[in-house]
Amino acid sequence: MDVTALDIPDVKLITPRRFSDDRGFFSETYNARAFKEAGIGCDFVQDNHSFSVKKGTVRGLHYQAPPHAQAKLVRVLRGAVIDVAVDARETSATFGQWVKAELSAENGVQIFVPKGFLHGFVTLEPDTEVAYKVDAFYDGASDGSVKWDDADLAIDWGLSAGEASLSEKDAKAPSWREFKSPF
Repeated sequence: MDVTALDIPDVKLITPRRFSDDRGFFSETYNARAFKEAGIGCDFVQDNHSFSVKKGTVRGLHYQAPPHAQAKLVRVLRGAVIDVAVDARETSATFGQWVKAELSAENGVQIFVPKGFLHGFVTLEPDTEVAYKVDAFYDGASDGSVKWDDADLAIDWGLSAGEASLSEKDAKAPSWREFKSPF
């Protein structure tokens, strides 16, 4: 397993080893001991799976407020995404900054997003499936979002607002300036 810190060091890319032969490959995508040795000591309690029919589907920027804040380990099962994490920790030196990475079924790269971050992704291919582990159960009262294409954040998603397919929740999300960080 290769672990690489991004420009915001708490966000990490994890590339599990793949053992390939003429049948395909085998990969150990999560191992609690290996993750702990890499400095990721989460106790994951829930697995989530999303399916997006259209290329350009945006899911995010989402968060859960404390005490139900979630760290996430995200990977793509089919297709590809640009995955984004925005630091929403007010006391952090990187508050308001973002990092992104391309995750795909082909490259096998995963991203670890710690608590205190907004998280989202845009699909690069139709029929994309994303799976992610979280270390806290979903709590609807703690659920929140920030506008994905907020001008103050200036995230380079690689698509325009007219190309994005959004949920009603994401279309109505508040701006970064309106967001009151609970972190």
